Amino acid sequence: MKIDTWLLEILACPNCRSALRPADGADELECTNAECGLIYPVRDDIPVLLVDEARKR
Repeated sequence: MKIDTWLLEILACPNCRSALRPADGADELECTNAECGLIYPVRDDIPVLLVDEARKR
């Protein structure tokens, strides 16, 4: 996954507005809020930040 550091700093979970971080070993971004726990896919190095496309941790 090739997402620039500056972009990761400004991306936020659309569900709870918490920060996102790269998931271990996958092309996904996970919400840092434990209560939310959504994981968003990254397709062709583009984060898909749609709650309907996310899965629970």
